[in-house]
Amino acid sequence: MNRQIRRVAVVVLVAFLALLAAPLYWQVLAADRLANDSRNTRVLIKEYSIERGAIVLADRTEVARSVRSRQRGDPLEFVRQYPQGERYGMVTGFYSLVYGRTLAEQEFNSFLLGRAPEQFGQNVTDLLTARETPGGTLVLTLDRAAQEAAESALRGRKGAVVALDPRTGAVLAMTTFPRYDPNQLSSHNPEQIRRNWERLINDEDGPLLNRAAGALYPPGSTFKVVTAAAALENGVTMSEPLDSPTVLDVPQTSADIRNFGGSSCGSGQLTLTEALEISCNTTFAGLGIRLGSEKLAAEAEKFGFNQPSPYQLPAATSVIPERQDVPATAQSAIGQRDVRVSPLQMASVAATIANGGRRMAPFVGQEVVSDKGKVVKRFEGEDFGQVIPEQVAGDLKDMMLQVVESGTGTAAQIPGLQVAGKTGTAQHARGEAPHAWFIGFTSSGDRSIAVAAVVEDGGDLGSEATGGRVAAPVAKAGKEAYLR
Repeated sequence: MNRQIRRVAVVVLVAFLALLAAPLYWQVLAADRLANDSRNTRVLIKEYSIERGAIVLADRTEVARSVRSRQRGDPLEFVRQYPQGERYGMVTGFYSLVYGRTLAEQEFNSFLLGRAPEQFGQNVTDLLTARETPGGTLVLTLDRAAQEAAESALRGRKGAVVALDPRTGAVLAMTTFPRYDPNQLSSHNPEQIRRNWERLINDEDGPLLNRAAGALYPPGSTFKVVTAAAALENGVTMSEPLDSPTVLDVPQTSADIRNFGGSSCGSGQLTLTEALEISCNTTFAGLGIRLGSEKLAAEAEKFGFNQPSPYQLPAATSVIPERQDVPATAQSAIGQRDVRVSPLQMASVAATIANGGRRMAPFVGQEVVSDKGKVVKRFEGEDFGQVIPEQVAGDLKDMMLQVVESGTGTAAQIPGLQVAGKTGTAQHARGEAPHAWFIGFTSSGDRSIAVAAVVEDGGDLGSEATGGRVAAPVAKAGKEAYLR
């Protein structure tokens, strides 16, 4: 009898503990996750009684702010506004009553509300003094001149531009087209918000897609700087003559590799510098075969491929297969086949070379400041250390300087400055015009900038487009604006 009572008691105890566990989990352990879930409408409504902190550029230009609602009878005290409209939406994201928060509005939500642990002291003071303090101001790393110049240079063509400070990883510009206006999703009119959302998600041009960080493209010949880095780290010298045939007979396939437009690379042999300067496909495809797919992928991984992006905000993972057959490896070495990259990733490749082989993670949130001007929190990109030898980075820089000085990237020249770069013309679908690419970097005084630009489907030139003609001037505009 006692044994049966004990068994019943154990069952009752277990059931009681289970009943306690559920509220413990949801109210304590999962509380922060639920509070920060952008789909939690009850939390959002409560947040609308708080003056959310502004988001500003490095020069303190406001790109997001909260103002008191002027709608009569509106139960929500504040409404979010984006004074610059479309220009910074791919960084700020939106703050919507219906669809929650995205990008910087989501990532830095606790700071913007004034609820981060670093703001605890100020919150206690406000509680004791009955003073209402707005949330913290988020300061972005974006440079207004570089952003506006890059946007203007794209001229409404599909594509994206990303600019980084090579020394720190700070994002200096990030623009994309087509795009959207966050104001369309941040009003207090749910019906209007839903109509705008439906229009945006049904738009075939994908204006909600952040092409700068979230879209993946074949990089074309811009990837040749990674292949060159792998070659240099695996015994190829700068002066070594390399085979550069007009047509490369690739083993295991009848699909030979030709140069752009079927052109010849000259005498049949080139140095690595000469091959990069004129972007000789057959030389680099041959190098890919010589290196093998595993060494090629291992080199790309040093630059951040095949790893989640360390960028503060959501970003796509750039990829290269680790094991490929010979034909696929040859194609990958010239940035085709299954290699896929984001413009942010290629800007990081250029920045790493510019920084002497030291890789810095990109970041766009610089610091949070209180309403009294006190810095609450500073942010910086992760330092991945020396990912390629300094000598290799120096050799790559010298080769990329030649590309802009007298090769395929002359349109990126800036008078009075040394500009390094690499063009790319990426095939991506049968019958479609190629994507035009440019990556590069330069410096002036104490300022340095690395840029990646992609223009989809050749922009205005279509099938006649090249990276040098279409994308190089776009990258040049952003660099020039920032440095001058």
